[in-house]
Amino acid sequence: MRIIIGITGASGAIYAVKLIKVLERNHEVFLIVSEIGEKILEMETGYTVDKLSKFVKSIWRNNDLFAPPASGSFKFDALIICPCSLTTLSKIAYGIADNLITRTATVALKEGRKIILVPRETPLDAIHLEAMAKLAKIGVIILPACPAFWHKPKSLDDIVSYIVGKILDQLGIEHKLFPQWAPLEY
Repeated sequence: MRIIIGITGASGAIYAVKLIKVLERNHEVFLIVSEIGEKILEMETGYTVDKLSKFVKSIWRNNDLFAPPASGSFKFDALIICPCSLTTLSKIAYGIADNLITRTATVALKEGRKIILVPRETPLDAIHLEAMAKLAKIGVIILPACPAFWHKPKSLDDIVSYIVGKILDQLGIEHKLFPQWAPLEY
């Protein structure tokens, strides 16, 4: 698969780093990082965009509206925005394509490509819930970074792996990042 990952200015860059490392083994991965996303990436994970470059085919700056994903002629299978700020989510919902991440989402929508948005912010207000509902109605997958605990995570990596595994599930990519659900007997 050819997958574009967008990193925006929400907390949760750790999810993107893990996702990139898992996907790059068998898929062609491209990266777009917003200015604030770049700062949060380094602050939260210690990774710089340059350090991530060894895991991806290309990296584009968010202000580069001449980059290939700004056109429908650039073929890709999925766009994953992880983490997705609520500002970015709202811009996509209301057709504001003022940067490369939101323009790529517009391209994905018009070309019928898969979009997965991973918002991490909380709490949510009515405006954001309305934007999420609007996007979900047109097929965008809204996958909040809400960890589960039924699998008894023992580390932060276990919690991150759960969310990354849920993203892979939506792409139809098999993984062993967390165990499959097995109901307990009472």
